[in-house]
Amino acid sequence: MIKSIQQFEENGVKNLEGVLEKFVKEPKKQAEFIYGITDSVIQLGLDMIAETFESMDEELRASGLRMKNWVISRRDETTLITSLGTVKYQKTLFKNKSTGACEYLLDRIMGMESHVRMTEDAEAQMLEEAVDSSYRKGGIRASLSDKVSKQTVKNKVHELKFSSENRVLEVKKQVAYLYIDADEDHVSLQYLEKKGDLVKPKSNTSMPKIAYVYEGVEPESPRSERYKLMNPKYFGGLYEGSKGVEMFWREIYDYISGTYDLNAIKHIYINGDGAAWIKNGRKWISGSTFVLDKFHMQKYIIAATSHLLDSAGDARSELYHAIHKKAKWMAIDTFEKILNVTESESGRKKVETSRSYILGHWDGIMQGLKNKGVQVGCSAEGHVSHIYADRMSSRPLGWSEKGVHQMAKLRIYKANHGDMLELVRMQKQELPMAAGAEERIYLSSEMFRAESKKLSEEQRYVERITHSIPFPEVKKIAYFKNHIWGL
Repeated sequence: MIKSIQQFEENGVKNLEGVLEKFVKEPKKQAEFIYGITDSVIQLGLDMIAETFESMDEELRASGLRMKNWVISRRDETTLITSLGTVKYQKTLFKNKSTGACEYLLDRIMGMESHVRMTEDAEAQMLEEAVDSSYRKGGIRASLSDKVSKQTVKNKVHELKFSSENRVLEVKKQVAYLYIDADEDHVSLQYLEKKGDLVKPKSNTSMPKIAYVYEGVEPESPRSERYKLMNPKYFGGLYEGSKGVEMFWREIYDYISGTYDLNAIKHIYINGDGAAWIKNGRKWISGSTFVLDKFHMQKYIIAATSHLLDSAGDARSELYHAIHKKAKWMAIDTFEKILNVTESESGRKKVETSRSYILGHWDGIMQGLKNKGVQVGCSAEGHVSHIYADRMSSRPLGWSEKGVHQMAKLRIYKANHGDMLELVRMQKQELPMAAGAEERIYLSSEMFRAESKKLSEEQRYVERITHSIPFPEVKKIAYFKNHIWGL
């Protein structure tokens, strides 16, 4: 960092003065002025990063502690994409005396695997953009002055691992009622695993599931007529088959049991369109009842009556009357009347489909009429649109099944206010302890005394210049050597 600051003082400041002079002469060129300052500051940052990495590597090369177990093999030049830009620096490959294994010890200390070419901050920015727009824009967003390919972004998303473990609260929340809304999106597939493997025409659609647990609804603000969910927790992904459905509902149950006092809950309502996998939730969520959401009920009632023209309103009123009277026989009679006056084949098919849906989910409709004071409407359609469709199905995009699942999980992670930097750090695995490592007691005061004698003329010069260095070099060396003890 010392050399980069010196260089900036000698050359960078002059560049900034030149940029300022040009702007004063042509004040209408604000963009060029800001670009010029940005470029100079970015270059200073990249130089400081590279110098810091190389000084840490030099400390490893000179360390007597390192020499006990590792010998120098060679020094390589490498590049690392950061959120600021691409950093070029040199690092040393060391060979272990006992095992013969080679390793870049600087990578170990910085918690990086040897093949990594992007810092976690760049990855986090890349994911922030990719989750909302596209892989291409994610590659552009990764770094201020460089970009990565959309294929690299896609690979990173496909490799992400999401934790399914739920935190168990020491003091669990007590609520009387819980609500679970569930639905699914319809995403077009370009291929399953590789291009050309879609054979059946109907196999080109993937349906990622979404469900969210919440405690009810409340106004967005004291005077607002809009409502928001209370403490929602989202779940989702491509959970296919009976085992996938079971895994999906188990994750939801684990969250509920780890967050809420089950003995205090009077009832849990599962709201949805009546799909088999949604109703299946009753098996895994004890004390739950399925409620057919009104959106789909109204949708099928309208489909059964829209062709009746002037009589459509009367027919709908009869169906709603039958529902509110809880008279299934009355609904059956009304559908029969509609069929008797429907002549077209397409119209009859719509009526029969609607009749099967309404009568097949009669229990779910009746549950919606009970305890109206504690029930809330289902907002799953809106959440599917906002969380899934905005990124995956509202535009003509083609996905693989892996891509659908991973993007669905990433969108769910964001909906739960997940931090992308934390997600990137979750991917890291603990690097194995180097051979020959053992516990040691280290006193920082001894390190400071030893290193204080090694202050160079260069360091003393920096102390005299007007720029202040908030983190003295001696402390940096001391703190870094703490990490060398375990090598």
